[in-house]
Order: sequence, then structure tokens, then C-alpha cells
Amino acid sequence: MKQFSHQAVLLNAAVDGLAVKHEGMYVDGTFGRGGHASLILSRLNSSGHLYAIDKDPDALQVARDQLAADPRFSITQGSFAMLEKYAHEWGVAGKVNGILLDLGVSSPQLDDAERGFSFSSDGPLDMRMDPGCGISAAEWLAVAEAYEITQVLRKYGDERFAKRIAKAIVTARKVQAITTTAQLSKIISEANPCWEKKKHPATRSFQAIRIFINQELDDLERCLNQVLDILAPGGRLSIISFHSLEDRIVKRFMRKQARGDDFPPDLPIPQSLLNPRLKLIGKAIRASDEEIAQNPRARSAVLRVAEKVGASI
Repeated sequence: MKQFSHQAVLLNAAVDGLAVKHEGMYVDGTFGRGGHASLILSRLNSSGHLYAIDKDPDALQVARDQLAADPRFSITQGSFAMLEKYAHEWGVAGKVNGILLDLGVSSPQLDDAERGFSFSSDGPLDMRMDPGCGISAAEWLAVAEAYEITQVLRKYGDERFAKRIAKAIVTARKVQAITTTAQLSKIISEANPCWEKKKHPATRSFQAIRIFINQELDDLERCLNQVLDILAPGGRLSIISFHSLEDRIVKRFMRKQARGDDFPPDLPIPQSLLNPRLKLIGKAIRASDEEIAQNPRARSAVLRVAEKVGASI
């Protein structure tokens, strides 16, 4: 397996947000290259345990290479959308002291041209976080109707020229199958009439297609709907988002659960009787200028932390 460097974003802030207990049980729903996981493990004693999840088989190989000998660690290949199923298999449902999610794509996935995530280097047009599951970006673009492509580019990439780009893709594939990132990047760039300053014209489209292919936002919503049943009372939820669509979902979920039951705003009901299920911990945290200088991919990161209401165990 090729080795690519990865620098975990908001490393200390995200793990600090978990308020790690030495003997606690934690879930890292996005192992990646193990940055957050290693820091969590450093704060656990021999009674603690970290359960990790990742779709990417390369991430699992890294975990085996780095942490296979640690009895406090175990990892499962899959999506955090299956969190409840895994928690029951592990026997920890309702007992987890903290869940960490580091959303989006990892640096090694972007840097490895063979994975097909990046427009900056040529490679097979794949984009799957788990190459053994689902259809690739090339397979989808080969059959998707123009209106489908348009919807994906608008919904997940906020692409102004979605319809124009979709039409260009459909026209180009009639001449030659679109199988590489370089081909797709060129088609999008030529179809985009107004390039944003300091941003590659294919940025939004590649992001949108990647999110769609991996069902990233659907998986996030499914996971959030399960976390409250998995966390112990007083358990923490620490989530790093990298674009507004992710952060909006996380923010709305946390605020809704912190607000509690829905009642007409003019009814004189105290907050304590609205059954809030989460307590917001501090404000949203962004990467410092120093971290962004060292790792430019941190510039869009937003960390939000919340705690399950109830006496901790």
C-alpha cells in the first residue's frame, strides 16, 4: 500500500471536546489514518476501549499496522451510518462515553491519484471511499441523465453552472467514455464560463459527485439519528465538518436536541420541561491561523461539541 501523509485537523480540540475518561469507551467513526484515534488511546488506561469505523480498506490496513497489538482498540470496516448495529454487536449501546466524527475525505484519499478523488492529478475516475462497494463516479456518469447530473451538482456542490456542465458531460461521453479524472476536469473547466478566483473550476463539481457517490450527507443524517441511543448519559459528541452542507446538518441536529420538544413559543413552559437531550458545549471552533498555515485543508474545518443530557456514568 502506498504511504501518504495525513495531518489530523483540529486534533487536540476535537479530542479535548470528548472529555476523555481514562476508563471510558469511545467510538471514532472515521478512523482515517489514526490521528484522532491515537490521541484518544493515549488518554485511556487499560480498562478503556476505542472502537473505530472506516469505509476505506486502506484505513483498516493502517489500523492493523499501527494498532493491532493494542487490546484497547478494535476497528470495523463500514459506515458510521451503521453505528447502532455495530454498537449492539460490540455490546456498548447506551454505554459509549464519546463519539468522534471527522467528516469528508482524507488527505491520503485526495493525494492518491488511483482513488480518483482529485482533479489535480490524473487517475481512474472512481471516488468511492470503499472501492469494493457501490458504483464508481465513471460508472454513474456513463449512464446518468443530464437532469440527474444537474441536480447533484446543484445540491451537493452549489454549482452555478450545473446545467451547462451536465450537458457538456453528456455530450462528451457520446464521443469517448469518461474514465479518468483528467478527462472530467477538462470537460468541466471548458464548460465553466466564469472561473472563481483562486479556485479550480472543477472544485465544486468534484465535491458534489464525491458526496453523491458515497452518500455522505445521507450517512451523516442516519448516524446522527442513532447517536443518542448509543451515548451514555453525559457522553460527548465531537464532530468536525468541512463544508457548509455538513455543518448545517450537524448544527441543526445539535440545536434541535438541545432545544427539546416542540411547543408553541408563547406557552409558558420552562426549558427544563421540554426534555432536551443534548447540551451544547461551547461555541463552534475553527482552525487557528497557525494550523491553517501548516495544513491548508484545515481552513474550512468547523468543530461542534455536545453532551448527552443526564448524569454521567
